[in-house]
Amino acid sequence: MDKQEVKKRAKEMVDAMSLREKVSQMVHEARGISRLHIPAYNWWNECLHGVGRAGTATVFPQSIGLGAMFDEQFMQEIASVISDEVRGKYNEAVEKELIPASKKKSLLPEAISGWSLSKKLQYRGLTCWSPTINIFRDPRWGRGHESYGEDPFLTSRMGVAFVQGLQGDHPKYLKTVATPKHFAVHSGPEKIRHGFNAEVSKKDLYETYLPAFKATIQEGKAWSIMSAYNGVNGEPSTASKTLLQDILRDEWGFTGFVVSDCGAVHDIQKFHKITKSLTKAAAMSVNAGCDLNCGYIYHFLKRAVSKGFVTEETLNTSLQRLFEARIRLGMFDPPEDNPYSSISPDVIDCQHHRDLALEASRRSLVLLKNEKTLPLEDSKQGTVAVIGPNADELSILLGNYNGTPSLYTTPRKGIEERFSGKVLYAKGCPLCEEKRDGFDEAVEVAHQADTVILCLGLSPQIEGEEGDAFNADAGGDKPDLLLPGVQRELLDRIAETGKPMVVVLLAGSPLDLRQANTHASAIVQAWYPGQDGGKAIAELLFGDFSPSGRLPMTFVEKTEDLPPFEDYSLAGRTYRYAEKAPLFPFGYGLSYTKFTYNDFSLEQNSEKVAGYTATVSVTNSGSVAGREVVQLYSKRKDLPFPTPNFQLCGFSTVYLEPGEQKTITIPLPEERLEVFDQEGAAKRVPGNISFFIGGQQPDSRSEELTKQSTLQKELTYVPR
Repeated sequence: MDKQEVKKRAKEMVDAMSLREKVSQMVHEARGISRLHIPAYNWWNECLHGVGRAGTATVFPQSIGLGAMFDEQFMQEIASVISDEVRGKYNEAVEKELIPASKKKSLLPEAISGWSLSKKLQYRGLTCWSPTINIFRDPRWGRGHESYGEDPFLTSRMGVAFVQGLQGDHPKYLKTVATPKHFAVHSGPEKIRHGFNAEVSKKDLYETYLPAFKATIQEGKAWSIMSAYNGVNGEPSTASKTLLQDILRDEWGFTGFVVSDCGAVHDIQKFHKITKSLTKAAAMSVNAGCDLNCGYIYHFLKRAVSKGFVTEETLNTSLQRLFEARIRLGMFDPPEDNPYSSISPDVIDCQHHRDLALEASRRSLVLLKNEKTLPLEDSKQGTVAVIGPNADELSILLGNYNGTPSLYTTPRKGIEERFSGKVLYAKGCPLCEEKRDGFDEAVEVAHQADTVILCLGLSPQIEGEEGDAFNADAGGDKPDLLLPGVQRELLDRIAETGKPMVVVLLAGSPLDLRQANTHASAIVQAWYPGQDGGKAIAELLFGDFSPSGRLPMTFVEKTEDLPPFEDYSLAGRTYRYAEKAPLFPFGYGLSYTKFTYNDFSLEQNSEKVAGYTATVSVTNSGSVAGREVVQLYSKRKDLPFPTPNFQLCGFSTVYLEPGEQKTITIPLPEERLEVFDQEGAAKRVPGNISFFIGGQQPDSRSEELTKQSTLQKELTYVPR
């Protein structure tokens, strides 16, 4: 089934529809058209880090934790497993006739394909509104934990891998449709997101906010993309000709479909106040290139056509894109023709998937501090105290947009199952309330222990999407980076006992860790670590594996080090343009072993393949096996426009036994050497480029923390 055949089939379907029928297909609850053998379909499904909101499913670490793995191949494997479960649920629903399927040479019963559509069909479809690839530009953004972090290159690589894993590699059929979101320049503030206008320079737009979307479209071949709520430079994203036509389709050649964020078309009239009527809001969005409305406003399109606000031909263009996707998903072919139709619901939450989720949890954990405390030895620990509001809560494992695990392991349970000695537990205090009545019990428990594991942090009820994070003080965002409630007081009280203390932070974003850094002898950043995150945490604490996670975010020292939250300029933000030294830098993470780097070289590729290849020898010079994240950075100087302090331009993960050495090769295509001028133009400028390679960023703070430095090479670059 080549592109032309798909287009022909889609056109035939669209041409056969009445205007009323066409409009019915452009909202996410698309009604069935019995006479054309078109089943009803609900376009809305979520699979951010597992199948979301559809009952039992394997729950992987929240996206920010997946970003901390710095592992493209493993990310693609995870996404492939997630799409297997999406297909398993869809196939099960079809088999049970919860979702109608097109049947060759038969007319679908009106009862399942007619004008009514049950919301039970939601979250059972094959169009996944994931991944979130917005840049986590400010740690106060509540939804930042849905992203892969602050770096456009890391986000691009992880996003491409996720898209490819979701969509599969079959030459004829898509396993699912991936939907990178939210296009574009979207990262808060949540409370006013429906009418907020992000002002952004062309340089920041093309250098930071767009690269991941471009990569997932052009390289990942994502078949859809979701627009954002906010405006960008005065245009609502859902009706932005600049974004949806000029950039997405004309510059990047995107041929798939655009779906609005849910309710975003309504926002054009209600909050952006660009139009006075919903009819014009619907027409404006379709004319700009938004093909599908998550919501109901596109029902006004019939009226919009009659008033001349939009043409039926424009609707046809959008409809053809939508039906090309459904055709590629195999929705109108006999099931036996589509290999993905044979994926059984038995794959859902199977042992292989649970094992993979546990391994992802292990790789996501970041060891931030270790003063010869970890790993803990069973023989030297008679009693361990597990304390804190996040020690025994399910929600802090799952993040948001999550499924429901059949089994799960909290930190408390994981430690109890792993440790051979005695485990004492006390909650200590609530997560965000001003109650101290649990302090005395926590202190007493700490006094009885040889080591204290203090589980602090946040939860999806404190940071998240507007409306979902119901305990948030800023509409889903964080007002500051401090631990909420009385957690800081609990930390002080436990520290006063003088017992060795390991702080485990379960949170989806950076916090002010100065106090923890002062009191704790070890700190672990655990994110929202997935269904068996507590088991992975326990294994790390007791040395069953060496930690390998790296920070996909800069942990600044304090809130005051950040620019104003509503300012979308990159000046002073992220490791690329920061002006103040952080507490814990982007790319940083400790290990239980040591890796030595040698023989760093940069070789120009053959004339047929523009660019270079970086090569380095990595040796595990420590005493335990471990996984290392090899990071390649570049730096340009003396250009007539601002350039990043350092820029991640390549990475690779490698597992090494003690004493083992491997040669790591990182491709460096010429586009990674481009710089962006003030007009947002990508330029290949000749001159000297500094390259740095190692297990960290080449900044002074990373060197101070790790007592290691990166290898450096200078390249005199001459563009081809």
